[in-house]
Amino acid sequence: MPEALIPSAQAATKDRAIGLTLALFGAVAFSGKAIIVKLAYRYGVDAVTLIMYRMLFALPLFATMAWWASRGKAALTRSDWLGVLGLGFSGYYLASFLDFAGLAYITASLERLILYLNPTVVLLMGRVLYGRGVRAGQLLGMAVSYSGVVLVFGQEAVHQGTGTAWGALLVLGSAVSYAVYLVYSGELVKRLGSLRLVGLATTVACLLCLLQFVVLRPLSAALVAPQVVWLSVLNATLCTAVPVLMVMMAIERIGASAAAQTGMVGPMATILMGVWLLGEPFTAGVALGTVLVICGIFVFSRASRAPAS
Repeated sequence: MPEALIPSAQAATKDRAIGLTLALFGAVAFSGKAIIVKLAYRYGVDAVTLIMYRMLFALPLFATMAWWASRGKAALTRSDWLGVLGLGFSGYYLASFLDFAGLAYITASLERLILYLNPTVVLLMGRVLYGRGVRAGQLLGMAVSYSGVVLVFGQEAVHQGTGTAWGALLVLGSAVSYAVYLVYSGELVKRLGSLRLVGLATTVACLLCLLQFVVLRPLSAALVAPQVVWLSVLNATLCTAVPVLMVMMAIERIGASAAAQTGMVGPMATILMGVWLLGEPFTAGVALGTVLVICGIFVFSRASRAPAS
């Protein structure tokens, strides 16, 4: 190898290592969200109040992101604003609220496994809305991953009762709501850029969560335990804004595919933190279900990237 190429090869290797590290820490940080929500619920707060605090502290961060990404860019058209409002409602407000509400009934482990099925939900929506084909490998991956979720759900339902079904349904609704965002965001991402769209859409979601609290709760409901406030600050920064930036920086270095593969550590990270911090059970059924979900999504992702024959 010519000596001139050695520094560039070393730089590329270093850049990839940084990208993988960012993707790894981003996935783990995202996974901590469910743990923090479960911890906050121990202080008697409800989903409406809890998500209000999370979005209150996240609002300045996302508004700054939107401003930064919009510098020197053309102003949004009326159509752009309608798209941002719709995607902000579906992808970040409704998806987040349903997720928070569901976590009041199910473990963080089951919640993470359900949300991890999101790529399959996107595929099913594409099939229903646009008649897109489904490959045999994708069907196999879906069958394996969904069987894992059913296994963990069945085990949890035996111990937790009927509330498990309601919580799982709420979290599944969250996955569907976020899938709507992914399906319809393509054209807007091309026009606005991913960072600008995320900043604007999440700012809309923050404002909607604040409005929801004002409409549904008396202002006195904002008087919560100090622990809830600090947990919400942690959720808004370390588990919301920071991982968004980490994953975006990782994608720039290693690409979306490699970043997504690294994100497979997310479910396991949630389960381990749930066992450690929440005392959630880690049984053979949970372990097997998790393996099935991760393997199924891996097979599904490989089949989705394979060139059509």
